[in-house]
Order: sequence, then C-alpha cells, then structure tokens
Amino acid sequence: MNIYVELTRAFNAGGLVAVLSSGQAVVLHRLAVMSKDGDWILRETGDALEHVLSVLDARNAHYRFGAPLDLQWMRGGWSSHFEFRGEAIRVRTDFVTRPPRLSPQALAALWTAQEGHPLPFVGVRELAELKKTNREKDYVVIGELARLLTDPQEQLLFSRSARDIIALAAQHPALIMALAARRPVLTSAAQGLQDLETALDAERRHLIHANERRLHRYLLAAERWRAMWPVVAQEIEGLPLGEAHRIVVERASGALPQQPEMGEP
Repeated sequence: MNIYVELTRAFNAGGLVAVLSSGQAVVLHRLAVMSKDGDWILRETGDALEHVLSVLDARNAHYRFGAPLDLQWMRGGWSSHFEFRGEAIRVRTDFVTRPPRLSPQALAALWTAQEGHPLPFVGVRELAELKKTNREKDYVVIGELARLLTDPQEQLLFSRSARDIIALAAQHPALIMALAARRPVLTSAAQGLQDLETALDAERRHLIHANERRLHRYLLAAERWRAMWPVVAQEIEGLPLGEAHRIVVERASGALPQQPEMGEP
C-alpha cells in the first residue's frame, strides 16, 4: 500500500476534505513510478484541518518548518509541513487550502469533481497549472499531461511540444486565433518549428520567474518566523502533535504574517 494513498483515505474517512496533489497525483496519472513526498489540497474549514491533524497525530507526526495548519494562515496561501516515520521510510506531508495558479472557480470545480471518488486526486488540467513552478523538470510533466487531454483547446493551452502544437494548429486553425490572447506563444505556430520552440523556451522562463517572484514574497514574509523556528522546534520536540500545534500557533502569532505582501499571485 502506498502510504500517501493510505493517508488520503484516512483524511477522507468522514467525508471529502483532502485531494492528493503534485507528485503523487503525477504517479496516479501514470506519468511517474514514484514520488517521495505527499501533497494535499484541503478544504478550508476548521473541522477539516482538525481532522487532518488528528490523523497525523495518530501517526506521531511532527511539524517541519512552515505555517501552522490553521485557517489564519491557510487563507493567506501558506503551506504546512509535517513528517513521521513509516515502515522503514520517512514520510513527509505538505498541505495547502489555496494552491497557486488555481482560481477560486477552478478550486470549487475540483471539489465538485472529486466528490464521491474513493481516491480523490487532482485532475490533469489542474495538475498542469500546479506544475507551472520554478523547476525545469515540471515542464516536462506538463507536456506529458497535455497529451492526456482530449479537448484540442486544452491541448493547445498546455502543450510543451512545438511539433504537437503545429499539428494541432493545422487541424484546428480557428482555435489558434481564439486562444492567442490566453497563450500568446500560439501565434508563433505559423512561423515554423524553430520560432515556436524559441517562443516556448521564453514562455517557460517567464513562468519560472513568475513563480520565483511568488515564492520570494512568502520567503520575505517568513524571515522572522524562520529565525524563531529552531527554538520553537526544540520547544515542541517529543510533544503530541495536538499540544505542539497549539504552541506553534501561539508562537507564530505576530511572527508570521497571515498574508504576505500583496503582489503577483
């Protein structure tokens, strides 16, 4: 049993509150064999967060550096991180309620789509958005995800292959004009393979830099909390997670802003 699948089922034992995301979702879409960590999108309710904490507490999990798993910070787009020892492996778990690059409408649609699934995990389109990170390897994943899509419009919006885009443009020329405002790189399809490849490379760099700017805002906002963390980590070492959580929330109040500086989302 994949421990991250097992945890997903435990989180959702009383109703849908957690959707498996990121690397584990790539595995479930059969585009990777394994992923070493687990990421989840959680419902933004106090009950959902408390339930997830209780599941982690039962496994003797402890906090890693990050925001408290508390609505005050989750609403600001922060992430919470935990770790525990599984059977001969270290299990790392990461949680958000407002993942980057997913609009409120897309997030609401995700919850609707995953309701009733025995193993809820992020769909292809949402996963492609989430993978627009500052890691080069994630753009290879986006390209493979695009090939899983069946709608030509969505294929054109996410494809990382110049050859695929040119082939799609030949089949659906009207779509290129319709989608150009949303993805300007598509206008280079008519200029040939080399120009389109150059445009795709520039687009990737633009997306990487956008995510770097987003992360930088959070890193700056967390500077004081990061400086405090070694002392906090020592204070909560060995405590049950419920008790440790109360201390982390108390210490983070005033040290970690609930909202980073406003800027590019």
